[in-house]
Amino acid sequence: MTPPGWYSDPHAPHLERWWDGEAWTEHRRTPSGLPVPPTPAAGASGRARAVALIAAGAVLATAIVTGATVVRTDEVRSTGDTTIDTAPSGPPAAPSLVVDQLNGITLPVPTGWTSPSAIAQDDVVMTTDGTYDCPARTGRCRHGQVISRTADRAEGASPRTVAERDVPDAAETAYGHDPGGRRPYGGIRSHQVVKAGRVAVAGHDGYLVRWRVRTAEGPGGYVQSLAFPSASGIPAPVVVRFVFDAGPDGPPLSDMDEITKGIRPAR
Repeated sequence: MTPPGWYSDPHAPHLERWWDGEAWTEHRRTPSGLPVPPTPAAGASGRARAVALIAAGAVLATAIVTGATVVRTDEVRSTGDTTIDTAPSGPPAAPSLVVDQLNGITLPVPTGWTSPSAIAQDDVVMTTDGTYDCPARTGRCRHGQVISRTADRAEGASPRTVAERDVPDAAETAYGHDPGGRRPYGGIRSHQVVKAGRVAVAGHDGYLVRWRVRTAEGPGGYVQSLAFPSASGIPAPVVVRFVFDAGPDGPPLSDMDEITKGIRPAR
């Protein structure tokens, strides 16, 4: 089945229309992402038409001021009362993406990854599917997470400075102490810098630092901090953190590179 998403409207090819996974809805937008209000029913009053236009503006304003919003094209469902027609056929399949509206970027979702479920941390934008018993038996852990956030107190700092400052905190948060003060991996024993350098991200000059972290229990993992200028006008850089378990059960490191190369400015 074709996943939900924005596709070319079969009745108006100059517009995009929302396919909810089963049928076309009345939600339309321009290719640049600006919403188009539903066409009022025949005979609707001038007030009804004005309300439709105001509603479209409210949707756009909400999208601008809302914080980081996770949207995956194969999981989003339309809400509210909509009129569904019977378009002759569905649109072509589209790749899965995560949208961080606050920082103005999209990230590709590789095979084996999914949008976050039952994650308390708001900045997590994707995880590997499923959980397992943490090595120290403190609860449930995940083999991989990707976190997108705005750098704290980093206005004017270079991407390199931001990445180098962020990676120790990223490692401690991932493999040191959890928010409850427990040590799911028994604590960090050592780390090694395995990769560092400049990288192009979403049309900007970014910088990444990757650590190999060894823990008291379990195989440890890899933590990467990737910093680059925001595409949404925020003065502080964006930081994307990658947390990958090592060992055969962890995601391949090539996923880090795939996600990094696939980051794009959100439309």
